[in-house]
Amino acid sequence: MTPTPLPNGSRGLLLFAHGARDPLWARPFEAVAARCQAELGPDRVVLAFLEFMSPDLIAGGQRLIDGGCTQLDVVPLFLGAGGHVRRDLPGLLATLQASNPAVVIRLQAAVGESPQLVDTMAQIALGALIQQVAA
Repeated sequence: MTPTPLPNGSRGLLLFAHGARDPLWARPFEAVAARCQAELGPDRVVLAFLEFMSPDLIAGGQRLIDGGCTQLDVVPLFLGAGGHVRRDLPGLLATLQASNPAVVIRLQAAVGESPQLVDTMAQIALGALIQQVAA
């Protein structure tokens, strides 16, 4: 699919993950970002991290804004809305918003709260059990 050019008022997708010292940890998140970039274009999707990896959330969001995005949807790639999502993330978004008051920033639910993801994880877990029984 050909990415859509950025119109005025364009939306950017800011994916937010925890980060880790081990770069291999990020592979699944990079795969998610790549799939989103294939759909929306590389200038409309950024994967950002809380710690240990870059870009951080502020730099990632600013990259989208500098690229012409006037609306950001922030999707936490966390299984649950723990302390990082409930406490750390709102403060980071407030900092980004203060630097960019004309930009609309919307925080979405953590992906782990999605019934689709819960169903998929259950299917994988049950599939592992079925594989064990069949072996």
